[in-house]
Amino acid sequence: MKLSQICKELEYECLQGSMDVEVRDIIYDSRKLAKDTAFVCMVGAVTDGHKYIPDAIEKGASVIVLEKEEKVRQIPAHITVIKVESARRALAYMSAALFDYPDRKLITIGLTGTKGKTTTTYMIKNVLEMAGKKVGLIGTIGALIGDEQIPSKNTTPESYELHRMFAAMVEAGCEYVVMEVSSQGLKLDRTAGIMFDYGVFTNLSPDHIGPAEHESFEEYLACKSLLFRQCRVGIVNVDDEHCEEILKGHTCEVRRFSAANADETEQMTYVPGKEKHIDLRAYDIGFINEDGKLGMHFMVEGVMSCEAKVHIPGRFSVYNSLVTMLVCHLADIPQKAILEGLEKVQVKGRVEMLPVSKDYYLIIDYAHNEVSTRSVLTTLLEYHPRRLICVYGGGGNRSKLRRYDMGEVTGEMADLCVLTCDNPRDEEIRDINKDIQVGLARSNGKFIEIDDRKEAIAYCIKNAQPGDMIVLLGKGHEDYQEIKGVKYHFDEREAVAEILDEIKEGKR
Repeated sequence: MKLSQICKELEYECLQGSMDVEVRDIIYDSRKLAKDTAFVCMVGAVTDGHKYIPDAIEKGASVIVLEKEEKVRQIPAHITVIKVESARRALAYMSAALFDYPDRKLITIGLTGTKGKTTTTYMIKNVLEMAGKKVGLIGTIGALIGDEQIPSKNTTPESYELHRMFAAMVEAGCEYVVMEVSSQGLKLDRTAGIMFDYGVFTNLSPDHIGPAEHESFEEYLACKSLLFRQCRVGIVNVDDEHCEEILKGHTCEVRRFSAANADETEQMTYVPGKEKHIDLRAYDIGFINEDGKLGMHFMVEGVMSCEAKVHIPGRFSVYNSLVTMLVCHLADIPQKAILEGLEKVQVKGRVEMLPVSKDYYLIIDYAHNEVSTRSVLTTLLEYHPRRLICVYGGGGNRSKLRRYDMGEVTGEMADLCVLTCDNPRDEEIRDINKDIQVGLARSNGKFIEIDDRKEAIAYCIKNAQPGDMIVLLGKGHEDYQEIKGVKYHFDEREAVAEILDEIKEGKR
């Protein structure tokens, strides 16, 4: 593709060379430099791409995209040089053009917020798929294009990778893409130039604040708010105290959702066209606890008026359901399909219920630090289990403080902790679990140790009593254990199925 086409929507100054030069690819990682490519000199927290200009020259790059004009003196005259204000923004616009603007061929749904993004993206994806749509997904645990899973280093990938994923989704016949839009992704222009069809704000609380992320909560909030200047319809949680700040300077049509407290009975009056009406509101919220299944039921009114159920436990599931319902409604999915999809939806590794028995409950969750663990256990305790039993370990080569905190919170909230293997990496399982016991001692938590994770799960299943909740923490969606530098296949769902078969066959 000619450089002039790649830069069609980019503001730039050509300092030397021709804009008619052919470009095979765009490179921003100096380790991937190659002949006839455009090298974009990204300036990051750790390194400055301008220092790799000599490498780009040596390896035959035909174009250099830079921010620092003084660097042009070292570049031979036959190489085209264009100057931009922001190399990161340039990469986003150039990548979109290189892949022929694939985001414009998809219905794009972007979610931002502190909590709930991953779960809600999967809920939206699942409901759309149950309605017969083909959907791609991008987020914390990578990208899904059809049945193919692609790992990603960032929740919101770098713009070049993002547009490459979009292009693959278009090629695979996807109609929709649902993605997590992180504050870092917005701050670092990874989504620059994309006009989302729907932008969603879930909630906001202090997170990702530190030297390598955001300088302050104010900056964190400001970055989140950028989504609502690059979407057509903004969907926001009016119950969050930061909602109006998030909407400051917005350029989109705004739709609002809310969930009344469980004891509220007053219904709102839905007024179409009213400036700040609530488009979808949940009320009469209650808990589902039946036949080994947990979840929530609630009534909604506004653009939909009906009863809804979701078999994902916790009050937060009501909010995630409202987002799913409102997005799908606006995308013209029939109400019947939305409600049926919502009732069937499960999100892998996020308070995931395994249907093993009508007498007790088995839940898988990715929680592997104090904050997420406390959140999950608080949710489960709302269902008043007979006993709450936690099966977990700790990641090797990681902070001991995390282990102390995990031990303390599980000791405080659970009736029994079964300490086992997670991803010990280069450490010994027993050494990791000794650190966890420091935290357990602080809260007088009861525990036993079973190093083999499958055997730990089997112990809990064999000794389960009616009304018990067994929660497997830490692995979530992962299907491996990393031990002494080797990744061994281990999927908790498969392990549970094997244990149940072995019990049935009298082998246990």
